[in-house]
This record gives sequence, structure tokens and C-alpha cells, in this order.
Amino acid sequence: MKTKLGILLLMCAPALCIAQRKAKVRVEPLKETAIRNIDQQADQYRTIALDIWRFAEVGYKEVKSSGLLARTLQENGFAVQTGVAGIPTAFVATFGEGKPVIGILAEYDALPGLSQEAVPERKPAADQTAGHGCGHHLFGAASVAAGIELKKLIESKKLTGTVKVFGTPAEEGGSGKVYMVREGLFDDVDAVIHWHPGDRNEVTMASVLANKSAKFRFYGASAHASAAPERGRSALDAVEAMNFMVNMMREHVSSQTRIHYVITDGGKAPNVVPDFAEVYYYVRHPKRDEAVRVFDRIVNAAKGAALGTDTKMDFEIIGGTHDLLINTTLAAVMHKNLEQVGGVRYDQNDIQFAEKIQTTFANNPPPISNAQKIVPLSPVIETGPASTDVGDVSYAVPTVGLYAATWVPGTAAHSWQAVACGATPIGIKGMIVAAKTMAITGIDLLADPLVIEKAKSEHKASLGDYKYSALLGDREPALHYRD
Repeated sequence: MKTKLGILLLMCAPALCIAQRKAKVRVEPLKETAIRNIDQQADQYRTIALDIWRFAEVGYKEVKSSGLLARTLQENGFAVQTGVAGIPTAFVATFGEGKPVIGILAEYDALPGLSQEAVPERKPAADQTAGHGCGHHLFGAASVAAGIELKKLIESKKLTGTVKVFGTPAEEGGSGKVYMVREGLFDDVDAVIHWHPGDRNEVTMASVLANKSAKFRFYGASAHASAAPERGRSALDAVEAMNFMVNMMREHVSSQTRIHYVITDGGKAPNVVPDFAEVYYYVRHPKRDEAVRVFDRIVNAAKGAALGTDTKMDFEIIGGTHDLLINTTLAAVMHKNLEQVGGVRYDQNDIQFAEKIQTTFANNPPPISNAQKIVPLSPVIETGPASTDVGDVSYAVPTVGLYAATWVPGTAAHSWQAVACGATPIGIKGMIVAAKTMAITGIDLLADPLVIEKAKSEHKASLGDYKYSALLGDREPALHYRD
């Protein structure tokens, strides 16, 4: 007579056998193959990255960039769905079937105003206005490389599961991933891998600042600024009044709050009272609720400015992103793989370029040799100074990422120096480090379901009772925020 426990064990036996069998996959030969393949295909991925570097397309306008990555994946056997989440330049490329499902994020948007040639002195490119000051051309190419390696292993039956490469546009302020999370595109994913260009090699153990942004638009009445000023109602006055109030407010917010703005339209001629003006604001804070509260106070300042200048005001939410949930389970796996891959080795030409570009830095730069080092895994989760829509992905699924040294040590993100490094062998070498690390991390996750299970348990504990809701509300993607 079978006991209830015996029946339960018999019922669970197939699943246990599958788990045990998958856990016993010899991953080291698979990792060696993936690393070797990426090295052999490095020139191909270099060409892709440099093409996207030259395209330098800003958020939601990355038609050629996203098209190149999607086409590369499709040519390598992925089923590619484009235009997802109502975004023409977003895509999901899928290969395989069943669990686990491993997602890899790919970015490719450039930054306005950062045109630069690949030289160690300031020299804007003659035919460009934007530039890859955050290295997303490298980001997209490396992620595609990692995805293709996992696909090869699934196709050859050496691993089972599914790999999805997510083409995620407009990370720089457009919150592209938020719409993709909101659309449910990550609902069936078990773990997500990503990376970011940087000046060091390090697994991400720092959260980010939650962010909410909007464009505030004021409408007045035009008039001759000298002959009939009493007939005018200056929209620019309203913008300046708003900015003055917000700048006074800085004294009365927490020291962790960050507020930045640019006047995107302040009128066209001094002798015409501007009947339209616009200012673009960002608010950041480690806590998403506080970022929203400060943003609401800024809205009130805009209302007061309109009232005081006898103008009208409306505003458009442009972006809103969460902080980043760190998954220590996945971080430990990725760190082990980053150590296996190793850092970036400079040749003499790289050293000469690095030494020259470091002379343009405002601060004393760290040693060039830092590019070769692996930063130890931090035992403490802190909060970094930036924001990213990867944060929203991390609320949907366990997520892990790394930085790779694609820039000369000491290079600041969003700088012409970062743009320059990104099109040199220095940038490409860092990209290859990231591609290898992501690929062999994916191998570990596909091969061992116990890691996924542990990561999911940690993710659930990190969420607690929080129910995710996009900070940008239910608006449609801000496809023209860079217009």
C-alpha cells in the first residue's frame, strides 16, 4: 500500500529527474565553446557596433540601429517580432521552447548634442549631431552576440530552454522598457541578463535612482516687446518663474533628491513676447514614492507660475522609471563568469590613446591598468547616481547586469570622451568581455534550474507586498520626445 508521501514522491519523480539531469550538464566545455565562438566572430560584432555608432540615432528614432540588430538575429534563426508595445523600434527575438526562459536586454539609442569623432581630442563629427556617449551601440551588439551563442547551444540540444533578446529603445529618458514591462512582455521570463559600458569591469551591485520626467508647456500672448508690451503675456516669464521656484525648493528637499531641467523652447526673437515656451524636467530619488512627491511639488510650481504670469500651462509625462532590485543570487553567478573571462587588455596603441584622452579629464584619472582588473563583488547594496528603465524590468523578473571597461578609466558617461572611446579597439574589447560574460552566465542559468529557483525566491522577498505600477501611468510611448 502506497503512503501519501510515496505517491507524492512518485508524482514528483519526473520533475526531480529532469532538474537533476539539467543540473549535471557539464557547462565548462559549453562555456569554452561560446567564448571561442565570440572571439572568432568578434570582427562581425565590431562591424555591427560601429555601424550603430555611426547611425547615432536618438530615442525612438533608432530605425536603422534596431533594424540591423533584429535582422542579425533573424538571420541567425531567431523568430523576431518588431514594433512591440506600440514602439516601432522595439523588438523581441525568440529561439527555443520551454523553460527556463532567459532574457537578454539590448539597447541602441544615442544622445543628442554629443557628436564626436573617434579621436582623443574634442572634434565633433561633421555629419552628426548625436553621439553614443553611453555606449549603447556596444550594448546592443554584445547582447546580440550573447543571445546567438545561447541559441547555438539550444539548437544543438546541448541545453534546453528558451532565449529571448529584447530590443529596448529610448533608454535615455524615453523609458522604453517600461512600456514593454507594462505590456507583459517579460511575464514568461525566468531571468534577465544585461550589461552597460563603463570604465571598469564589475557586476552591478548598486541600485539606481527612481526617475520621473515631464515637459511643461506654457501658452501666453505675443506682442511687440517694446511698442505694446502690455498686450503680451510671456510664456518665457512663466518658465523662468517656475524655474526660480523650483530652484528655491532645492533647499527644502532631501539631499538625495536630484532635479535637472533644460529650456527646450524660450521664444524666437527678443522683440517678440514669446507666446509659447517649454521646459523639460527630471526628478530623481532613491525611493520611487519620494521621486513622485517631489515631482508633484514641481507641478504645483508650474501651476503657480502660470497663475502669476497670466498664462496657461499643461505638461506631458515623458518618462518614469523605478529603482533597481539587485539579485545577489544571480550576481554571484555572473561575477564568477566575469572573473573567468577577465578584463580588457590594452596594447601599445590603446595605451597611447588612453594617456592622451586622460589629459582632457577634469579630475585626476585612475590608473589605465584598471581596465584589466575585475572589481570584487560588493557585499553591500548601495544606490548609484544614475537612473535606468532596467529598474522596471527588475521588478518584473530577477535581473542581473555588469559593467565592462569600454572606456578609458576615469571617463565620464555622457561625455565626448565616451563617444570617442566607443569607436576604438578599447571599446570593442570591452564589448567582447561583456558578450562572453553574458553568454556563459546564460549557460549557467539554462543548465541549472536550482539557480533560477533561488533567484526567484530572492526576487519575491525583495518585492514584498509591493504591486508594480508604472510611474509614467497609462500614457502611450512618448515617440516624439526627442523632437
